[in-house]
Amino acid sequence: MKILELLEKSGQRHVSAEDVYKMLLEAGEEIGLATVYRVLTQFEAAGLVERNNFEGGYSVFELNRGQHHDHIVCVLCGKVAEFYDETIEKRQQKIAEKYDFEIGDHSLTIYGHCLNADACAKRNEKV
Repeated sequence: MKILELLEKSGQRHVSAEDVYKMLLEAGEEIGLATVYRVLTQFEAAGLVERNNFEGGYSVFELNRGQHHDHIVCVLCGKVAEFYDETIEKRQQKIAEKYDFEIGDHSLTIYGHCLNADACAKRNEKV
C-alpha cells in the first residue's frame, strides 16, 4: 500500500514504474523494481490505477479517479498534461452516431512539444 500512498501524495500525476521505485528508495523502502512493476500491474487489474502507453515506448501510471480526460504529451521531454474539452467529446459522439456506433470508452493523446524552452529542457537539444 506504500505505492498507493506515494501515488496519492506525489506532486506528479503521471509516474513511471521507475519514478515510483526511486520515490520508494528515497523514502527508505527496500523494494525491487520488478516488485514495483508487479504491484502497479495488480493495481491496474483492480482498477486502482490506469496505465498510459505513450509514443516512444514508455508507460506512465496515474490513479484512477473515475474522471475521463485526455492527454497532450511532449515528445521531447515526456511532459504529460491532462485536459477535458466538451467540444471534442461532443464531436466524437457525433462521429460515432454517424457510423452507427455507441462509444464504450476512448482515449485521445495529442503529441507535440513544449513551446517554452524553460519548461522543456530538452527542446533546445533536439529542435
